[in-house]
Amino acid sequence: MNKNYQPQRIISLFFNVAFVLFVFVLGYTIGKNNTNRWPINLQSEKRLPAGNYPQNFELFNKVWENINSKYVDKSKIDTEKMYYGAIKGMVASLGDPYTFFLTPEENKQTKNDLRGTFEGIGTQLGLKNNRIVVIAPLKNSPAERARIKAGDYINAVDGERTENWTLNYAVSKIRGPKGTKVKLTLERENKEFQVEIVRDKINVPSLELIFKDRVALIKINQFGEKTNNEWDKVVPQVRDRWQKNKIKGLILDLRDNPGGYLESSIYIASEFLPKGKLIVSQRSTTIRSVNYLVERRGKLLDIPLVVLINKGSASASEILAGALRDHRRATLIGEKTFGKGSIQEAIDLDKGAGLHLTVAKWVLPNGDWINEKGIEPEIKIENQLEEGNTLTEDKDDQLKKALEIFEKKIK
Repeated sequence: MNKNYQPQRIISLFFNVAFVLFVFVLGYTIGKNNTNRWPINLQSEKRLPAGNYPQNFELFNKVWENINSKYVDKSKIDTEKMYYGAIKGMVASLGDPYTFFLTPEENKQTKNDLRGTFEGIGTQLGLKNNRIVVIAPLKNSPAERARIKAGDYINAVDGERTENWTLNYAVSKIRGPKGTKVKLTLERENKEFQVEIVRDKINVPSLELIFKDRVALIKINQFGEKTNNEWDKVVPQVRDRWQKNKIKGLILDLRDNPGGYLESSIYIASEFLPKGKLIVSQRSTTIRSVNYLVERRGKLLDIPLVVLINKGSASASEILAGALRDHRRATLIGEKTFGKGSIQEAIDLDKGAGLHLTVAKWVLPNGDWINEKGIEPEIKIENQLEEGNTLTEDKDDQLKKALEIFEKKIK
């Protein structure tokens, strides 16, 4: 394998935020998409190359023409929306929840997510049994202040039921300008209730560093565009205290981290593992399979390490946690992770549109493909919270256990 292979905008997303999946009814009949070619040109069937394309698009064109000529309410006809909807339907026909088409506005919003800025209520959303579910409320967000919890189902937004909604459609309905309100109907433990939330500007730092009880704690919120730079700023602080015997070790908190860029998880894993070690394997039938190895000398090779995980840890988080586990570099504490084992490439298209396309699956160093299975922690602990409460430090049994491990080691 080529160790120096650098993927272009490869992402390993959970919902990220992301927040995925799209579907429009119009255009579903387009059929199977050849992902190596551009979308069809409605006016130029003869320009289409041979291959997996239909022989002609007569049916599609007839539907298009009939809508334009006969639909009763001409004010409802938006040809750009119809065109994008047709592409969404084509991509949705693959049946892959992590492969989806983005309109220019949606593509812009997704990139803002990975930059860590947007306006809304501050929740990470996902799909579970084809239902919209809260992966986690963001720290200091309107959603957290409204006591929304990980695992809450969103059954309605402003009175509109969410059955058969895609994640991106849910995000588009929930997000909005700062100062506006949105009413959510939530379900928790089979009971529905409503909350009204005022939207605000959401700034999401990639990571946060604190020192507690002579232990460094780095919380990674997502693997976004700023993550590597922010990581490089905090590592010297941790290394300095470790070398001066001011801390006993490091806790890496990956709980409720939905993923992000594959490259960032590889970069951070390289901080703890010897050069040449395998971090993750990318396997595919359409692009080159690659083994991602540690290619730099890390600065935290010998510091004792504990990793916190839970059901909100997904994708790139699982790559990092799994690599550290497989190389016996860290102790994993918490709950089983989400279980997402595919890699998406973010492709920028004409006029600002985008396509997130599943191009490969990833496999951990020990050969595990954790898709839909997740990663089991070595020490299983589930935080127990009373109804209506959000997690506070005094109730965080997972963190307490991690601190306890360092306390025992020092003795």
